[in-house]
Amino acid sequence: MPLPTQPANDADAGAPAAAPAVGSNAPMLPPPAVRATGVGPASIDAGIAAPATNAATLLLPVQGITAEQLQDTFTDARSGGRVHDAIDIMAPAGTPVLAVADGTVEKLFDSKLGGTTLYQFNPQRTLAYYYAHLQGYAPGIAEKQSLKRGQVIGYVGATGNANPDAPHLHFAIFELGPEQQWWKGTAINPYPQLRGDAR
Repeated sequence: MPLPTQPANDADAGAPAAAPAVGSNAPMLPPPAVRATGVGPASIDAGIAAPATNAATLLLPVQGITAEQLQDTFTDARSGGRVHDAIDIMAPAGTPVLAVADGTVEKLFDSKLGGTTLYQFNPQRTLAYYYAHLQGYAPGIAEKQSLKRGQVIGYVGATGNANPDAPHLHFAIFELGPEQQWWKGTAINPYPQLRGDAR
């Protein structure tokens, strides 16, 4: 279903007129001093993640989370008759969020529902990866910046309409139309891709 300019899921896609763009004023956070994920500091600071078994599979976007821990919440109902169109990945606040693939930061955005968000386009500009409820961006993250798979782009949080007692990453994938608009696309279920079940 196309992503409208009004909120389509619990982390609003944020059409351009809905809120001001986030740029250099976005919260920039250093890597967390305390890491509950059990991953060593060197790998977090360098943005290095464990390699996936299948190169075509997207990297899990939350450091320290395994595929077995994911839950498919793509079709879950949300307020106002909305469908989630994404999955939520629960993790402690401050856990590093990683780029799922190579690409470009298309938009840094602050929205009422999604809070601090980042839109990444794949190199072919056919897919958008949407990361929402971030506590903040990693230092140096900026629009039009090239990203490498596994690079730390931000930190799990509870901004926007997320429950402060349940920090998580709201992660979505949208197939872009010919207009290549960051706020508009057709939702694709990320769960099979992140689990390595994509055909």
